[in-house]
Amino acid sequence: MNPHLRVTLVQAELAWEDPAANRRALARHFAGLAGHTDLIVLPEMFATGFTMNSREQAEDMHGPSVDWMREEAASLSCVITGSLVIREGEHHYNRLLWVRPDGEVAHYDKRHLFRMIGEHENYAPGERRLDCMLKGWRIRPFICYDLRFPVWSRSPGDCDLLIYVANWPSPRHRAWSTLLRARAIENQCYVVGVNRTGRDGNGASYLGGSVAIDFLGDPVSGEGDGDGVETAVLDMASLQAFRAGFPVHLDADRFELV
Repeated sequence: MNPHLRVTLVQAELAWEDPAANRRALARHFAGLAGHTDLIVLPEMFATGFTMNSREQAEDMHGPSVDWMREEAASLSCVITGSLVIREGEHHYNRLLWVRPDGEVAHYDKRHLFRMIGEHENYAPGERRLDCMLKGWRIRPFICYDLRFPVWSRSPGDCDLLIYVANWPSPRHRAWSTLLRARAIENQCYVVGVNRTGRDGNGASYLGGSVAIDFLGDPVSGEGDGDGVETAVLDMASLQAFRAGFPVHLDADRFELV
């Protein structure tokens, strides 16, 4: 196990429904990261913005944005994660991809679909969580609205890092900041949340606020409101020592996800 995990948060304004432009812009954010990070986290729907035009914007698992993630992960020798609009058969998914430098791809389909703008009418929900291992760290990634559902995020001592990639708009920015801290405290783990900035094609505005938070609910990175890249270093020894001295998870309620 590596005692430290270097996680790079990429907070960016996204061009509306223009994957090629977004790939070029995000690639510029990667400059200088080779050899200096273990994991790059991109926002939700980083290629298009939070579009409901799923049929028009979807690509398959061999599409240009997926290939780009593979190429960048190999070039930078790190894992890259973020979500895309993906077509599989007759269904469309808001799908987070976990892309390793060797080209292996795992995925998580967003479980909780944001009905207030019709996401549930344009995308199919996921049915399972995704557990990833990276340098001995147990990592579980989620997407945006999932953050509001603590049972789906609950970790009975079996996860070291929760990740939330998002397009979380400015009117509910306090909820974003508050819930990220809540998930870290209640699960006694690190939490990384990566949001976008700017304004999208639906007229929604975004304040960013991407942040890495420790198991006490304290930030270990900044929470800026503009485009930017920051690498947070997470410390396993501190996490394990805190859990050993304050083992809340041993008294947690048992439950089953259905």
